[in-house]
Amino acid sequence: MASKNNKCDVLIIGSGAAGLSLALRLNAELDVVVLSKREITEGNTLYAQGGVSAVLDSSDSIESHIQDTLNAGAGICDEQTVGRVVRHGPENIRWLLDLGVEFTRAEDSESGYHLTREGGHTHRRIIHAADATGKEIETSLVGQVKSRRNIRFIENSLAIDLITADKKKNTRRCVGAYILDLKTNKVDAIAAKTIVLATGGASKVYLYTSNPDVATGDGIAMAWRAGCRVANMEFNQFHPTCLYHPKAKSFLITEAVRGEGGKLLLPDGTRFMDKFDDRGELAPRDIVARAIDHEMKRLGCDCLYLDISHKGKAFIEEHFPTIHARCLDLGIDITREAIPIVPAAHYTCGGIVTNQNAETDIKDLYAIGETAYTGLHGANRMASNSLLECLVFGQLAAESINNNQLSRRKFHEVTDWDESRVSDSDEEIVVSHNWHELRQFMWDYVGIVRSSKRLARARRRINLLKHEVTEYYSNFRVNNDLLELRNLLEVADLIVQSATRRKESRGLHYNLDFPETDSQQAEPTMLIPDHYWPNKDF
Repeated sequence: MASKNNKCDVLIIGSGAAGLSLALRLNAELDVVVLSKREITEGNTLYAQGGVSAVLDSSDSIESHIQDTLNAGAGICDEQTVGRVVRHGPENIRWLLDLGVEFTRAEDSESGYHLTREGGHTHRRIIHAADATGKEIETSLVGQVKSRRNIRFIENSLAIDLITADKKKNTRRCVGAYILDLKTNKVDAIAAKTIVLATGGASKVYLYTSNPDVATGDGIAMAWRAGCRVANMEFNQFHPTCLYHPKAKSFLITEAVRGEGGKLLLPDGTRFMDKFDDRGELAPRDIVARAIDHEMKRLGCDCLYLDISHKGKAFIEEHFPTIHARCLDLGIDITREAIPIVPAAHYTCGGIVTNQNAETDIKDLYAIGETAYTGLHGANRMASNSLLECLVFGQLAAESINNNQLSRRKFHEVTDWDESRVSDSDEEIVVSHNWHELRQFMWDYVGIVRSSKRLARARRRINLLKHEVTEYYSNFRVNNDLLELRNLLEVADLIVQSATRRKESRGLHYNLDFPETDSQQAEPTMLIPDHYWPNKDF
């Protein structure tokens, strides 16, 4: 049974913009625990460069932002969700400003802030902090959260699985989670009246990614095992421009570089995007990524190039100081030469199915941010709508939780973790080998361009690896690498299942055997677990 210290009203698993913005909006009388897999700031939010999209200028409109999002989503966004998120955008920017977030200012701007433009947007509506927006937001949120007496942090800890209890009328309720302390390798049970999954995406399932190492799909995998539906897992966004350099692990070149006039070039210095889309470099990410992939394969080259040097040194140093400094460290002066780039896995558009209040199929379990499927992104996420989604659904989830009167409810009894029948592993090589094999064949078979044969090959490999990992999990004490591999295999399986079901090409999903978009398939791909018990209050 969980000790007093291992109980809380609200357990938030994840410490990015979604989880922290939620924590700050919860009632002060609630006992809140924020669980972080690594240090509290480590996650996708910290590395987000571009900004937050919101209507902040009279030349722009809510209707335009909605339409741009629907267009990018390729016909399968949830229009109600899109409208709700976009309309909540301006107030969430004001909320961040009130918290002390320092966005880049511009004296000649109506809003007082510099607004940039990115792919898919018809107006300048991206508010940013130079090219380190995520870092500014994350550090500001962390500072605020640490000042709240009702919020506790548990760092360097990995959630293993959710703890559920069955209620009357075939309804399942989430009552806690099992947590691995990564420093002691000890597993504890935490009882909670409400659990929120804010664990981010799953792009580490691919060999090349812009994401940090923590993006292993933990929330999606745990929710699926517990009995939640997931949707649209075939729509994996590949960012077109990650820095190509052997020492530049996961370093993103923000889309704002193209928004401010950066040009994509072949190795001989010629532009090519106009051949693929009339919007050129400002086409949505799926089109740009496929175009780069096509040209790289056609030419047999390792990378292409992004050139912003024509804007001048002063402009570049002001607007892209982080990129300029990082490239300079690697011997690339972007004020004088083009940046070598390749596409890389960037964002998981699908995830755990939620309603408009961020509630999942399981009672008292919420999901927010990249781990959730809300219907906002459809078949492709428009640039800088991700941080917006984190903030808005953090707000909506907090409103729902605050109305649940948790302080009056009792904790459900949770059982301790049982490892009486396992031993320490003497075959760690199995985990490391399977980890690499998974990410390699997912990149080769389930990447930017797919085929039915490639998907079938990936599914066979996944089934073999899942069998091995299940056997390993049953016999040995758990550790970080094993648990992350277990989750990545679950997510890989969901991606391949979803991609196999979609017999067309739409948005981020491109299948060589079905190259056209089929209007009869303009619905989300919904996967339902065998042990699915619908939430009667959903």
